[in-house]
This record gives sequence, structure tokens and C-alpha cells, in this order.
Amino acid sequence: MDAQLEVFEAVARLRSFSKAAERLHITQPAVSQQIRALEDSLGVRLLERTNKAVSLTNAGEIALRHAKEINGLYRAMSERIGELMNCVGGPIAIGASYTFGEYALPPALARLHRDYPDIRPTIAIGNTAEIADRLRARELDIGIVEGEDVGTGLRSEKLADDEMVLAAAPEHPIAGVRHPSPARLAEETWLVREEGSGTRAATDRLLAAMGVRPVRLMELGSTQLIKEMAEAGLGITLQSRLALRKELKLGTLRVLGGVSGTPFRREFRLLLRNGEPMTRSLDAFLGTLRLAATELLGEQREPGRSDKE
Repeated sequence: MDAQLEVFEAVARLRSFSKAAERLHITQPAVSQQIRALEDSLGVRLLERTNKAVSLTNAGEIALRHAKEINGLYRAMSERIGELMNCVGGPIAIGASYTFGEYALPPALARLHRDYPDIRPTIAIGNTAEIADRLRARELDIGIVEGEDVGTGLRSEKLADDEMVLAAAPEHPIAGVRHPSPARLAEETWLVREEGSGTRAATDRLLAAMGVRPVRLMELGSTQLIKEMAEAGLGITLQSRLALRKELKLGTLRVLGGVSGTPFRREFRLLLRNGEPMTRSLDAFLGTLRLAATELLGEQREPGRSDKE
């Protein structure tokens, strides 16, 4: 891969010379040298530098778009050549939405490292919309998301089922209500993710199906923060049972039983670019991922298990 373009893409994405140096495992002076060399070769300034931040010039925006394409093509070329040598290895850029990335992906990566030590995964976590956009921009090789609306240029296939439950702190007044009505649910503060999140889309669908219009929505960009606020009694939230495993086990959150439309079921889905052949390394990762997802997500709900925690 062209070192100048790789360094430039890292600086532009991270908006920081020091963070780019850390990500690429090189010194900050080396990063500055590569950026200067690229700007000199193009005869134009690509980055505006201040003490607080790095921003792209208009020329930098154009350069970044093509740098992503070139770097993506270089990775694909390296993988194809590696395949000719019957080698399963090299980098795979994986994007995952928050729920899957934080709660299901780690055991899959541990299995991948054990079975295919020459594969070098890099992980990006974001909401469904962000992962889809980065996959289209060739920053990622594969995405795992919860949302279904991913736009054009991508193909989507089911990976596994996910069960979502409505939860609150045991001390919350609604936790003692056996069958809360839509009117009662509408009075509560709902702790929700941001627009573009698969979890937010699921929450919106459940609310619409129940005919509930909450008087208060508190929008937060972190599932962990939502769980902590729910534990503090600040509201109720719809989350994957996978994301609530620890809290339900410890009893700091409990599932609200008797709520129409729950448990809410959705799918974790794989995203790939249309028309691109599968590399052997990516195929190996997919096999590992499917096995790990089946084992982990199959444990979400035991036969005969009640929604009353």
C-alpha cells in the first residue's frame, strides 16, 4: 500500500497526527514527513493544522475520496495474490454496530485468532448507518449490523436472530406493574439510541406497533450509558437480551413482563459490497462468525424461560 496515502487517510479519518501515528505504529515526525511529501507531490495543501484539530481543505476532500478507493483496491490486490499462493491471512477490516460489536464479536475474534492466526482483523464500531457508509466507501470489507435499511450498493443476508426486551431497574415504579398499558408506557421516560442505530429503529417500530407516543425520549449515543441510566431508575429501555446479560444476571435490571409486542425479535445481518468476490480470508472469517453467533445467540433464551426476571 502507498505509505503516503495510508498515512493521509489515517490522519484525515482520526483528525489527529498523534492518533494516526499511534494507529499506524510509527512516530509523529514520520507522519508529518509523509503528509508533506504527499502535499509536495500534488502541489497543494491537503490539511489545515491548528493546535486543537486537523481539518481537510477542499483539495484534501477530493484526495481522501480517491485515497480510500486506492487503498481499498490495494488491499484487494494483496488478498487476491495471497489466494493464488493458497494463503488464508492478511488484513480484514470489520465494521460492527454497537450491540453486536461489543457483546457478540469478541468471542468470534478469539476463535478466529485460534483457528486462523495469520488473519489480522481491524475493528470499527458504529451505528448501522455509519457501518453501511464506511463499507460503501471501501473503508471496511464487511459489516455486521442490526438495521435493515442500509441503502444502495450493498447486499445483506441474515446472520442470526436477536431477542430484545423492555427493561427497567427493579426499584422503578413500572417494574411492579404486571401488564403495563400503552398509556402507562407513554408516561415513562424512554432511553433510546440515536437516529441511524438499529436499536433505535427497533424501538421506533415497537412504539408504533403499540401505538405509544412517549412524552419523554432521552436520546443517547451509547448502549452502556443507557444501561447505567436505566439502572439508576431514570427510565425504561428496549435492548438486546445479549446486551443485558450481565445486568439481568446481577439483578440491576429486570425485564418488564406482559408488554404487548415483547420480546421484540429482529435479525443481525451481514453486509457486503455488491458484485465483489469472496476472498478466502473473508470466507474463513464468515464461517467462524456464523459458528460463534449460533453458539452465543442460541443461549439468549432457554426453553420455557419466562420474561419475568
